[in-house]
Amino acid sequence: MQDKKFDIEKVAELAHLELTPEQKERFGRQMQEILAYVEKLDELNTENIEPLRHVLEIATPFRTDIAHTSMNRDKALMNAPDKENGFFKTPKVKD
Repeated sequence: MQDKKFDIEKVAELAHLELTPEQKERFGRQMQEILAYVEKLDELNTENIEPLRHVLEIATPFRTDIAHTSMNRDKALMNAPDKENGFFKTPKVKD
């Protein structure tokens, strides 16, 4: 368990977490359970099984991309609160 505790301490250090000894012990046990489950998954025969991209059969919700003519500049700037030389004028963001 000492090597697992070291792993938890290293992860906590990288994540800038301050853990109590009890939390380190608890998270160490939880990590061992997770890793044991992942090892159990390795026992499954996945031969001839195609990778799954999504659990549900869904179609893309996006509309088809159809090219249209652009709005002309004067019409685009028609309701602009402030414009200059054919461009939108905005307040300065950074000096």
